[in-house]
Amino acid sequence: MRCLMKVSIPVESGNTRICDGTLPKTLESILGELKPEAAYFCDDDGKRTGFIFFDLKDTSQIPAVAEPWFLAFNAHLELHPVMNLEDLKRATPGIERAVKNYSAIAQSASSTAR
Repeated sequence: MRCLMKVSIPVESGNTRICDGTLPKTLESILGELKPEAAYFCDDDGKRTGFIFFDLKDTSQIPAVAEPWFLAFNAHLELHPVMNLEDLKRATPGIERAVKNYSAIAQSASSTAR
């Protein structure tokens, strides 16, 4: 399952890793083990943040994916299943079924909330 992992590194631990010179090597090591499809880095909410797309073959992998970030950076993680365009196209029958079965309920709830 393709996942998006958002990794937020607290300023203090990020600063420590920058100053001692280990941040780039540690990032390279963790990402080398993970072998992501893509990884992007920016600031988010005042923290050094990575948005990392990778394949999670089994949920039992979650600790192996998360622990390096916790241990190396005291990072905050979020994991989200994601789809690409091809996945979304394959999801169309399920979306259409949900619309058929539940759109009347949503419309009814919306009109009573007004």
